[in-house]
Amino acid sequence: MIRIPFLSRSILLAAAFALVAGCSQLKSLPLIGKLAGSDLPKPAELQPNPNTLQVRQAWTAAIGKVDFPLSVQVVGETAYLANGAGTVIALDAASGRELWRASAGAPIAAGVGSDGTLTSVVTHANEVVTFADGKELWRQRLPAQGYTPPFVAGARVFVLAADRSVTAFDGRTGAKLWSTQRPGEPLVLHQAGVMLAVGDTLVVGQSGRLAGLNPASGSARWEAAIASPRGINDVERLVDLVGRVSRVGNVVCARAFQTAVGCVEASRGTLLWTQKADGAEGIHGDATNVFGTESDGKVISWKRDSGQRAWVVDALLHRGLTAPLVLGRSVIVGDSFGYVHLLSRENGTLLNRLATDGSAIAAAPVVAGNTLVVVTRNGGVYGFVPQ
Repeated sequence: MIRIPFLSRSILLAAAFALVAGCSQLKSLPLIGKLAGSDLPKPAELQPNPNTLQVRQAWTAAIGKVDFPLSVQVVGETAYLANGAGTVIALDAASGRELWRASAGAPIAAGVGSDGTLTSVVTHANEVVTFADGKELWRQRLPAQGYTPPFVAGARVFVLAADRSVTAFDGRTGAKLWSTQRPGEPLVLHQAGVMLAVGDTLVVGQSGRLAGLNPASGSARWEAAIASPRGINDVERLVDLVGRVSRVGNVVCARAFQTAVGCVEASRGTLLWTQKADGAEGIHGDATNVFGTESDGKVISWKRDSGQRAWVVDALLHRGLTAPLVLGRSVIVGDSFGYVHLLSRENGTLLNRLATDGSAIAAAPVVAGNTLVVVTRNGGVYGFVPQ
């Protein structure tokens, strides 16, 4: 497989699926020439830091290099993380203290998913591995590689694989409960997709659609297209939904890779709106707005009720931004140079800038309790507390 850099963030992998003798085999395809590192545009120079929102660094920790699409899971004040070598860690976000550490026994491809009791990851050996209090409970083979963190809820572990199959396992025993698959385009992303619960429905991103599944059986309840495949080749037709998402009540807003942002009423599967958008990272939001980062580094705010743009900021062009986090009066994004930018939720102006270890921010920032948690590619974990 060939790793393809996207601007300055090496997080994407294009792969074609071919079914051979009943088995899924990954075949890699190059993306487009403009992704070559020598052709990358120059990152925007940083403006002076106004430091108008006071933030203190509370603690740091080290977990080892993160070379996969990490998603940090937060339950209460505990943050669940992993490094690329296979180590899974639970940290107390208030102090940075390590609560437990375990090994998945192989490099990790996707993680971490947790409900605070069960914690699961997916390895490059195509296995889902589940722990309780740092002790391995079970592992099961998957039909294809997975890049989306397992979703753990209701004493079950749900896994979305790169062949767009969804499989449910008993959380305590690992027994397979059901599996379902939706046909899709032949290319997939080496990047986290979408999986969450809305009421009694499991909501999953499959190709450019949100699908509502019955979590007890996997049967389909509804589908809503945020984007539809278009174009004359497989690269142009790639529209997979990418995490993270913005959920307020029953409304889930998500991004289709380099195509669109849209919102769906997830109790019925009704598409509320969709807008063209050229981004590769997930989105976040509040009751009024949805926020996202575009492929060129623009940060955009859309009105949640209509999809109309509220504001656009281009001060961080070509800096390889993460998906945003809405926290208090700020929208927080990390970049490929180890900086964390706190922007005004009202108009996108810079409020503060935080430095880490100089390596790329590896995952979308998260908040646990009162602590902002940031992880870098070199494995630095930082706990910041807004004042």
